[in-house]
Amino acid sequence: MTVSLPDWEATTDVVVVGTGVAGLTFALDAAPTMRVLVVTKGAPDEANTSWAQGGVAVVRDEHDPGDSVADHVTDTLVAGAGLSDPTAVELILGAGPGAVARLIARGAAFDAGPDGLLRTREGGHTANRVIHAGGDATGAEIERALLAAPGLPTMLADHLALDVLLDGHGRARGLSVLGPDGRIGLIRAAAVVLATGGAGHLYAATTNPGVATADGLAMALRAGAALADVEFMQFHPTVLWTGPGELGHRALVTEAVRGEGAVLIDATGASVMRGVHPLADLAPRDVVSLAITRRLATAPGGVSDHVYLDATAIPPAVFRRRFPTVSAACLRAGIDPTRQPIPVAPAAHYHCGGVLTDLDGRTTVPGLLAIGEVARTGLHGANRLASNSLLEGLVMGERAALAVRADVSAATSRPAELILTDPPAADPAGRLELQATMSSSAGIGRDLPGLLAAQSAIASLGDDPAGLHRATPDRPAVETANLALAAGALLAAAEVRTESRGCHVRTDHPNRSAEWERPVLVRARGAAIEVLEPEVAR
Repeated sequence: MTVSLPDWEATTDVVVVGTGVAGLTFALDAAPTMRVLVVTKGAPDEANTSWAQGGVAVVRDEHDPGDSVADHVTDTLVAGAGLSDPTAVELILGAGPGAVARLIARGAAFDAGPDGLLRTREGGHTANRVIHAGGDATGAEIERALLAAPGLPTMLADHLALDVLLDGHGRARGLSVLGPDGRIGLIRAAAVVLATGGAGHLYAATTNPGVATADGLAMALRAGAALADVEFMQFHPTVLWTGPGELGHRALVTEAVRGEGAVLIDATGASVMRGVHPLADLAPRDVVSLAITRRLATAPGGVSDHVYLDATAIPPAVFRRRFPTVSAACLRAGIDPTRQPIPVAPAAHYHCGGVLTDLDGRTTVPGLLAIGEVARTGLHGANRLASNSLLEGLVMGERAALAVRADVSAATSRPAELILTDPPAADPAGRLELQATMSSSAGIGRDLPGLLAAQSAIASLGDDPAGLHRATPDRPAVETANLALAAGALLAAAEVRTESRGCHVRTDHPNRSAEWERPVLVRARGAAIEVLEPEVAR
């Protein structure tokens, strides 16, 4: 089969895919010493970062009495349920205060009081160490500051990344992209950085914006990179419930609301979390989401699709000032959160696994780096601790920018012969079925029959046997293909992990097993997903 030649070409030192906290931090740090081109499939501010409400978990000079980076490390390891890499946790959290200081120097304004930056507490934390901006608009403020920072390199918006392109030695040396006019471009580069964010739209309901379609995971798989911990999708326990059948992007009710005293109750008014965990309503997210799911299975008060977050004990003026985003979302739904409990339910929120990297962002493919939510550094393990993700994006963006200089130097100065690929594509009509299948078979609670049936169903959804969609690819067809490939990887890893740990709950294997205190690694082999032994991945 003949692969079509690109309609245009460009050359740079490094091409970055994504404009969230990780991608923009990398771009700003790398731009002074090399040519950087940033690619995003939507508008520059259309990133997961913009939607982050809670804040940044970091132990700065101003902190609760007795709190320390070591305590933050301990809380992270506990939340990670035995799968976090202690070295990664200590390095990233230890570098956090410096990274936050540099973000503030770039113009990010966090909420402050007379004694310094204001701090709150979220699920899984044993101290108030989450700094925030705009009450509950932290991500939006970080995104604003980074996009406005001096020295931001050239940006190519509204261009969908298709594939990481390799040379004959298996090194990443470029990227193919699809423009809004349907033309395909080729960007030659000495290194490629994936900072594409999450994969929430693998599921029918998610807190993620529409851009979170697992593009980076799929591109990495097609390039031959290994993924790890891909079975661990975190479901946020408190997403605004506005009625049965509401799908797609859903409004988040930040965990910080519970940090300020709100409690979860069922339709009868009974506490959901009392007696479930020592931290009660501030337990880690996987614990709270599972507790809600189990409570709803009993349909208390005849209600089986949502519980309530009762924040009426928080003074109305405090609630409105502290949570303007949540307040606005509730009012749009006809709910006054200062007078009535907020209906909530779990929804797909954050992918704890991703492209396997070292602590400089390097993947198993030379010349290919991954940072932010798309990457698996070892920080999150089986369940991300609240508000650790923005910090990881800052730290890993900085570290990768330092490391990539060596990658650029290692690449040859003459143009490489790249192996061109056909654009990924699948019938967009299958997307809703894919999301419904993942929600029913790979959500909160999984078993072997469901996982096998889902793999069979989704394998056919990712096909384009007649090549109709590849001939004239568009964004829906490419995103559907990416979702199908990433779903296959998640399902394969979930099938192999015969235990329950963190976000991964196997109803047919309900207990944690010491045998599985290790990551599951997967890689694409043609159209199939294979599970690797750790030493094979590299």
